[in-house]
Amino acid sequence: MEYDFDNYLAEIPENSLKYDAIKATDSSDIYKFLSMGVADMSFKPPIDVLNALENEMNRGFLGYYGGIESYRKEVVNWLEKKHNWKPKPQWINTAHGLVAAIGTVLRAFTNQNDGIIIFSPVYHQFRNIIKANNRELIESEMIKENGTYYLDLDNLENKIKGNEKVVILCSPHNPSGRLWSEHELKDIAYFCKKHDLILIIDEIHNDLVNPENKHITFPKIGENFYENYILMTSTTKTFNIAGGLMGNVIIPNNSLRDKFKKANFATGETPNRFGMILGEVAMRSGHKWLDDLLKYLKKNKDIFDKEIKSIKCLSSMRIDSTYLAWVDFSKTGESENTNYKKLINHAKIISKRGSIFGLGGYNHFRFNLATSTNLVKESTERLRSVFK
Repeated sequence: MEYDFDNYLAEIPENSLKYDAIKATDSSDIYKFLSMGVADMSFKPPIDVLNALENEMNRGFLGYYGGIESYRKEVVNWLEKKHNWKPKPQWINTAHGLVAAIGTVLRAFTNQNDGIIIFSPVYHQFRNIIKANNRELIESEMIKENGTYYLDLDNLENKIKGNEKVVILCSPHNPSGRLWSEHELKDIAYFCKKHDLILIIDEIHNDLVNPENKHITFPKIGENFYENYILMTSTTKTFNIAGGLMGNVIIPNNSLRDKFKKANFATGETPNRFGMILGEVAMRSGHKWLDDLLKYLKKNKDIFDKEIKSIKCLSSMRIDSTYLAWVDFSKTGESENTNYKKLINHAKIISKRGSIFGLGGYNHFRFNLATSTNLVKESTERLRSVFK
């Protein structure tokens, strides 16, 4: 079937983070808000996924999950077809989402006060999970040149103290949508090898890439000369089934994998039955849905980017992947807090403020464009009316 995403929108329920974000405004006009902060899409998943969930409900069995071999087979097939890399099934471990998986990795391979390196600004939960596990957060602020972020490994080299154990790379990058080049991925691998660091690569957005762009999965670069890496992927972002709460932790290195499995078992790890079933169905039959989605998202991004460029005090980074726009408000001359209040009280738009993404994020705002084109247009009109 051809997916018409203008008419394939989900109803946002009250027991969702999107709705919670609106309620948190304490406004009486909750129905006037555009909820563009939480990184959920507003679209229904593929029809086969919905049918699979309905079928499970009709059976009435809500017990424990089984069938991991079938699921792993679909992960292997998906990565081979979409990213030209074929992991062995036994390399694939499951986790209750990738943030939880990162926490498990930190506990498995590091001790309290060990240094964990991230490249800021970056997905805010990296910072949260590092601090919650009492590890030392080391932020390597990226260089921003001509509206594009670049890693500053030379500066990071000068900051190394010796207690660093792990590097976390977001690829594709959240919040900017940056796709790392082969050269950049090699540089990171060499850096980790030089300093004996475990590299975690969070590729949760790896399928959400513009049709004309190409994401390079890290194993295509690193597996021949650097084996101390842990690749994390998931169907949750790709198919908008984050409520399934599952992720893949793919570890080719036997020693690293054994350590992770032991730490994962210590958490009482048991896969979410419905998440695993929905993820497997999505990988098997969601190709057409994803192709149509990427074209639709590209249209939304082009519209948003064009309109933001026409507002002189705002600038948006080119979005090569993800469905997230990263907009710089610093030329408004106002503080981040003032701009945030204007977005809430006047534009009636809920976004993510940049300071939570760490160094370099101040006075930027992240907007979720995975909604109807009409609402994307409406958001730009509201932004123009307030920040013109």
